[in-house]
Amino acid sequence: MPVLDEIEAEIPALRRYARALLRDADAADDLVQDCLERAVARRRDWRGEGPLRAWLFRILLNRLRDLQRRAPRPGHLVPVEDLYPEPGQPAAQEDHMALSEVRAAMARLPEDQRRALLLVALEGFSFDEAALALEIPKGTLMSRLARARETLREMTGRAGKTKGILR
Repeated sequence: MPVLDEIEAEIPALRRYARALLRDADAADDLVQDCLERAVARRRDWRGEGPLRAWLFRILLNRLRDLQRRAPRPGHLVPVEDLYPEPGQPAAQEDHMALSEVRAAMARLPEDQRRALLLVALEGFSFDEAALALEIPKGTLMSRLARARETLREMTGRAGKTKGILR
């Protein structure tokens, strides 16, 4: 598959991840656009060392870091319910409340833990791919994931339970 087709195939995942990180659809779309422009312009720089997907997410995260360094943090708040698409089937009231609780807890995680958990749990990255995208050693990724999962369990009152969406 040509590189441009592979890049295009990752756009939905890049948008989903950017929206989960930024909690602002417009800013996320701008970030993805910036990432794609850079990826297309530098596609010949990708030498096939690791998955293209990890390279794209690394570009996205580097662009995000650049933007965050240059701009003050906005005070714009978005309801947590707007961050993630709802499941196709209507959930029972109890399940919906539990999902909302997990979403709110995810929003309160430290940024490094949230980025790692979203790549693995939301985007389905392997540990190796996520470590490449985040430019950290695999052991550091594993530590961040463990801390994120434990923090989520504590925040949601599910400490000691391993069943559920925390993968």
